[in-house]
This record gives sequence, C-alpha cells and structure tokens, in this order.
Amino acid sequence: MKSHFPRAARGVTLAAAFLITVTAPASAQSPRIQPAPGAIAPVQPQRTVPPNTAINGRLVDRIVAVVNDEIITAQELDIRMKIAEQQLTRQRIQLPPADVLRRQVLERMIIDRAQVQQAKETGVRVDDATVNAAILRMAEQSGVGGVAQMRERLDRDGVSFTRFREDVRDDIMMARLRDREVDSKVQISEGELDNFVAGQAGVKAGAIEYSIAHILLRVPDNASPDRIEEARRRAEDLMQQLRSGADFAKLAASYSAAPEALNGGDLGWRTAERLPGVFLEAIKDKKPGELGQLVRSPGGFHILRLVGQRDAAQGALATTALEQTHARHILLRVTDLTPEPDVRRRLNDLRDRVVKGGQDFGQLARLHSVDPSSTRGGDLGWVYPGDTVPEFERAMAQLKNGEVSEPVQSPFGWHLIQVLERRKEESPADRNRLMARQSLRERKAEEAFQEWLRQLRDRTYVEYRLDEG
Repeated sequence: MKSHFPRAARGVTLAAAFLITVTAPASAQSPRIQPAPGAIAPVQPQRTVPPNTAINGRLVDRIVAVVNDEIITAQELDIRMKIAEQQLTRQRIQLPPADVLRRQVLERMIIDRAQVQQAKETGVRVDDATVNAAILRMAEQSGVGGVAQMRERLDRDGVSFTRFREDVRDDIMMARLRDREVDSKVQISEGELDNFVAGQAGVKAGAIEYSIAHILLRVPDNASPDRIEEARRRAEDLMQQLRSGADFAKLAASYSAAPEALNGGDLGWRTAERLPGVFLEAIKDKKPGELGQLVRSPGGFHILRLVGQRDAAQGALATTALEQTHARHILLRVTDLTPEPDVRRRLNDLRDRVVKGGQDFGQLARLHSVDPSSTRGGDLGWVYPGDTVPEFERAMAQLKNGEVSEPVQSPFGWHLIQVLERRKEESPADRNRLMARQSLRERKAEEAFQEWLRQLRDRTYVEYRLDEG
C-alpha cells in the first residue's frame, strides 16, 4: 500500500534548479529561424542577425547554437552554466575548465530544446492553470514561502518571472512527452514479474550488487569510421588520464553524454541482472576504485569505474514480516498569509486541543488540514517502512499508539502525526509484487527513454556557433 507521501524525488527539474541556484538575468524568448526546406542534408540556416552585432547602439545577444528552427543564445547558456556550476559544487565535484563545461551544458540544452520542439509538433500542450499549480507547489516545497516570495527572490537575482514560467512549462511538456512516447508503451509481462520476484526471493548473502560510475562518449548512428576512431582515441585518452589520477566525476561532467554526467557519472547500486552484459563483463572482476575495460555499444564508447560492491540481499524485496503503521496527520503549509511561525503556532494549538482538550484528531484534520487525506480525517491507512519521506517516517517511528507528535517539517509542509496502531504483516507477497512491477517498469522505461533520446538527438539538426564572435 502506498502512502500519500511518496519518497523524495530522485532529481530536481530544470525549473526548480533554476529557482534555487540562478543568479543571472534570464534572456528573452528566443527568436525563430526558418530552416531550408527539402534539403537531404542539413543546410546552414540564414543568420537573421550576426552574433555580437550592434543595432542602434545596442549589442544583440549572440547565437551559440541553432536547433532545428530555433536558436540558443549566449545569455541562456550563461544561466544554465551557473546552474551547472552550483550543482557540481553542491555535490563536491571539481569543476572542469569553463570552456569544457560550457560545451557539455550546451549539449544538454540542445537535447532539452529538441524535446520541447517535438512536444509542440506532436500536440503536447500545457495550460496556464497547470503551470500556476506547479509553481505554487515549488514555492511551498522550496522553503521560500509563497509565490509572492518566489517572485521577490527572482527579482532580487534579476531573473525574469515570465522566463521562469516558461521553463516550468517546458519541464512539464517534456515530462508529458516522455510519458506518451516512452513510459506508456512499457509493458511488463507476468512472466517477467514472476522471474524478478523469484530472483529477489532467492537472493542469498554473497550475491553481489555493484555501484558503478560511467562516462559515455557518444557515437551517432551511421558515423564514419574516422568519427568512430576519433571517439575511441578520446576514450582511451580519458582512461589514461584516469589511470594517472584524474578525477572521474570531473571528467564525467566534462565529457560524458550520459544523463548522469552532472552527477559525476554515478549510476547508483545495481544488481548483475540490472546491468548490460557488456558492463558486467567489464567490471565483475575489478576491485572498488578500478576501471573496467573500454566498452563499445551502439550508443558509443563507455568508460566504467567500479565504485563499490555489497551483498545484494541488502536491496532485495522483503521476505519476512514487515511492521506497518496505521497513522493520520494534519498538514499545514507556509503561505503569504501564514508564515512559518504562525503555522507552527496553529499546529501546537491543535495538538493541545487533542492532547489536553480531548478533541478528536480526525475532526480537526477535516477542518484544518490542507492535505487531500483531510476528507478521511487525515487517515493515511497502513504505511510500510519507506513509504513516506524520511522526516515524516522518523517522527512517526518515535510515537506510541495514540500519541500525537510535535509539529514536524517535511518537504510537503508542517505536520501533526498521530499513530493509531501497529501490526506485523506476515505475508508481504502482494506488496513485493507491486514493488517489483514498479522497479521493472522504471528500469525498462529508463532504458527505452535513453534510446529514444539518442534517436531524437541523431535526427535533430544542430549548428554550433559557440566559437564565433
């Protein structure tokens, strides 16, 4: 059974990262350039305005890339550079040289722009109400307060709120495109599910799970032998740098075309069954810290480093009884009208009314909670370990039956939590099967999405102008 509170997201959307880290002014909406129609090979589009051209005494923002019929400007690239630099700094990854990182970030922007174009061309639309709701959620979860405080922060940093809204719209559009083109087409057969569950149930101590870091040097479809050889030489050069002590995360951020590049190439923990066979062969006999052999795949050349390994039973599905908690809660959020001190004061008052005044927690939840569970008196049902965000789970675990927590903060807002009862579920088979289906779906969807992205990038016309001006 899944709680109303999902686990924390694995990543942050581009717009959310933009809100948190950007400190430079946003550019205006990119003008459009019409490509030459009917060309067998891409024809260089006519430049509307040369880069770094002065018109009526004003410097025009120069063009750094053309993506199909749209441009990316230097100012847009500068904004994304600042986001990337701060992301790497937060992860304590050494920054690559600015020119190297700039090219890496530009490639990410090109892929995003191609997705947005594909979404628009195939009829994906995001209305203003959806964008407004997303921005409201981001404001509440980011800790800045409400939308008004968000706008003030953006204004202080010189960021156009209009541009920020369009970034949010693009993120939603890309997510909907992926859902339609990839995720909705992923099918999990009952046989696959049976094999996965059986394999997890049979995991014994000694079976290995691997943590791997990864650098991908991309080779397009139908690449010439010279292009393939050039990529191979670059991969071998990077491997030599790594053997000489170069930082893997820095090189991944600099050169990898994989989506994990700006996370230092980290693929996380994976069992042997979740690794491509060529990856497993490259690292299975290595010790943590060692590089695997250079791997060639249809997508390009892969450099792999074994970060660590552990007993796979630690990540297996549960085969023993699990403790469940039946809980309910009251959720309040910080807004323009109710700043954090007021929210905490209101929750403390509600707690006193339950603990000292004997009022019914469920009735107060119906009257005051802003969570959808308020219609059920705040009842979350039976919650498994890991179903809620860590802050909520830690507070809930410390409560006795019938006890009400002090105000607890989570990414969703501020809570009062009441534990009603606990039990041991002797047979978690149904839950395991549900989790197995979700795990298989996520794995297959991610693999399919990366292949879809590769094909989209290969058929996207791109003209680089980064070195002009």
